[in-house]
Parts: sequence; structure tokens; C-alpha cells
Amino acid sequence: MTMTSRRVLLIEPPFYRLFDEHYSLCRYPLSLAYLAASVAAHTDWQVRCYNSDFAGVGLPFSVRHLSGAGHRRYLACLADPGASIWREVEGVLREQAPAVVGISLKSATLAAGRMLARIAKRLNPDCLVLAGGPHPTAAPQQVLAGDDFDLCVVGEGEHTLVELLRRLQKGEDVSGVPGVAAKGRPITPRQLAADLDELPRPGDWARTVLLDHERYPAKALGHLMATRGCPQRCTYCGSHNIWGRRPRYRSPGHVVSELLAMQAAVTERVHFDDDTFGIEPGYLRGLCRAIADSCPGLGWSCETHVRLITEPNLESMQRAGCQTIQLGIESGSERILRSVRKGFGVADAREACRMVKRRGMRLEVFIMAGFPQETEETLRETKALVQELECDKVIFSLFTPHPGTADHRICLERGLLPPGYDFSLHHHQSPGNYFSPGVAPALFRELVDELEQLVQTQRDQTQSGS
Repeated sequence: MTMTSRRVLLIEPPFYRLFDEHYSLCRYPLSLAYLAASVAAHTDWQVRCYNSDFAGVGLPFSVRHLSGAGHRRYLACLADPGASIWREVEGVLREQAPAVVGISLKSATLAAGRMLARIAKRLNPDCLVLAGGPHPTAAPQQVLAGDDFDLCVVGEGEHTLVELLRRLQKGEDVSGVPGVAAKGRPITPRQLAADLDELPRPGDWARTVLLDHERYPAKALGHLMATRGCPQRCTYCGSHNIWGRRPRYRSPGHVVSELLAMQAAVTERVHFDDDTFGIEPGYLRGLCRAIADSCPGLGWSCETHVRLITEPNLESMQRAGCQTIQLGIESGSERILRSVRKGFGVADAREACRMVKRRGMRLEVFIMAGFPQETEETLRETKALVQELECDKVIFSLFTPHPGTADHRICLERGLLPPGYDFSLHHHQSPGNYFSPGVAPALFRELVDELEQLVQTQRDQTQSGS
């Protein structure tokens, strides 16, 4: 295949905008940002990024809306090729006229991604449409079923996409590129990037590659990663499929150089997107010293593990400007925490939360309900913990079995996924999520409604300052 054009468009599919016209993913998706920077730095292709889920600074998300009226609007948009969001996408594709389209897919955005692919193919049947991200990495042949996508980029994609584009430019076959999945062909694995410092910094290229860059607030561009890879083995998480389990680290100096560039762009607060910030205490202390020394006045947030909440770690982080810590607590049940391999108990979670709050730091916790092992008792234990914790925000999700995870295999083995299971219908607030046979369906929905209402009430009270 020889390309007469060297234009590539990387797209984040719409998701939140399908629930409400005033919702928006107000950030530069970091996965696409890294890919675009690598293409811009190492090829002569013209690359652009289009976050089709961005509509300016949107309204705060309502859990109740996402699971109620918003979900109905979401389904209606997916079923209507003439919806305004798809007309917007078509306009961007016409204007950019890419020879290659890359679409980043999570399980919940699979249907939206297919819609984007169909629009791209309708406008230009000769364009090459790639799928990448968590879902294509875990289930490439499922994504390639049908005619929507030509190839999948599996796993960490920077080096794979650069090599693919270079081969296209030479008119060479790309189906055998390491890290690329083609329909009905075995995949040649690609090694993970050995030196993260060699990857181009996304922010260096954002102004030239991100469509509508001028509309994004500074905080939307304030995301970065210090590490890739997480050694935790949570049964519901599939990030290891992309990043691996062995942590890889950027040097503190390289991280600080990116933070300084963000500060210069009037970004006063940034967020580390690491799956688990501070995995290795020595690295954590070194990084925090470097941030404290070089980036005074910079505030930041991160997600970390309950077991990593220690006084020495908190002291280092707070001195370096950490203001907000997110903890994936997930459940108030000891039995559930053991079964999903969180590596801590309820008492550990409580103490970690108390330690964070004693320092005056903002605390946000992730809670999930609906695991296959749930019972009425475990759900009520989770509700009781949510009521008890003195945190600033609860981020509530319904369990969703993503491919490539241990829990997805459990659901398959127990017959909890019906034939023709559509991943796009099962996002983390979907009212159709029910994978807990130990709880009667009606009672399950009643208990979930109580949890959703509790979380929404707490969020409303926090936003009103009461």
C-alpha cells in the first residue's frame, strides 16, 4: 500500500458528549498525545489529534444522570448516524482529509469508534483505519471483525505507529510490523520502551498537533506520567496488557523538565496519570526532592495505593506540592477486597484515608460495586464505608468486565456474559451492568441506586460548600 498523502489523524471517540451536550472530556488524552509527539518527532507525516469528546469546559458529571436519562441519550446517539456529534466528526474528517486514521478505543467506546471508522471509510474508502488502546490490545480479532478497522496497534504504541508510517511511506507491507494485529494473522510482539526518557514530551508538540488547542484551558494540558507499569494484580484491571507489570521510570530530571514547561505555560496544577504513583519508595523520594527543588509553587495530584500511604511518603509528596491523593479502595467488604486482590484490608483503607486528611490534603476515593462475588451484605458494607469515610470526593463505578482481565475470564466461566455481549452498552455507570448472581436483580438495582444517590448527595453538598 502506497500513500499519496502523509496526513494522519488520531481521534479520541466521543463518550461523555453522548450523555449530555454539556458534558466534555476537558483534557488532551495522554495516550494520543504521546503517539502524536512521536509521529511529529520521528517522521515527516503531518499528524493531528482530535478529541471529539471535548466541548469546552463542561458541566460536572452527575452519576445519576449517567445511569439514567444520560444513558438513554447515549444509546440514542449511538443508534443515530445523523446525530449532531457524527456530523461534527464528518466535518473534521473532511477538513483534515487524512490518509491514516487512528482511533483510541476503550471497551465502552467501541461502538462510537466503529461509527468514526465508518464515517472515515465512507469519505475515503482508501484511507487506512487503525484501532489502538486498551480494547484492541486485549481483543484485536474482535475489533477487526467486519470491515470497520484495517489493523490494530497492540500494546504500547509509540514505536509501532512510527514504524508503520515509515513503511507506508515506502509502500511496504505493514501487516507484519511488530505490535500490529491484522485480521487472521498472528501478532509479532513488540518490546516495551526500555528508556522512557527517549519518548518525546507531548507538551512540546501540543500547540501544533492538537485541534482547537486554543480552546483548552491550561489544566487540560497538565497531565503527565512518571512511570509506566504496575505490579499490582487487581482482577478487574487490564492496564498491564499495555504497560506491563514491571515498573519503568522516567528520570526525575526528565520529569522536572516537563513540569517546568507546564509551569511556563501557566499551568499551576498538574496530575500524574501513573496507574500507581510512587511504587518504589526510593524513586518517589528522589522525584519529590527534584520537584520541590525545581518547581516551587506547583501543585499536583496523583493516584496511588493504600499500602503506599506512609508518613515518610506523605511528607515527601506534600513538601513537593502534592495537594490531592486518589485511592482505589473499591469495596467496604474484606471478602471482596481479598477476592479482587487489592492487597489491603478495610482497616488499612480507613487508616490511609485518615493519614491523608490529617495533613490537610484533598482525598478522592474510587468505589466500585457489582463484582461477581458480591452479596447483599458486601454491598451494604460498601455503602457503610462510603458513609463513614471523610473524603472530598467519591468516584463511583459499577463493575464492568473488560477483556484481558481476570474478572472477565471469571464472568465467561460462570456464564455471566450473554451471547453477543456488547461492550459498548456496559460502561461504568450503565444500568445494564449486572454480574452479581449472588444478589437478586431487583435488589441489586435497589442497592446500587442507594449508593449512587449517596455519592451524588455527597458531591452536591461538597460543591455547595455545606
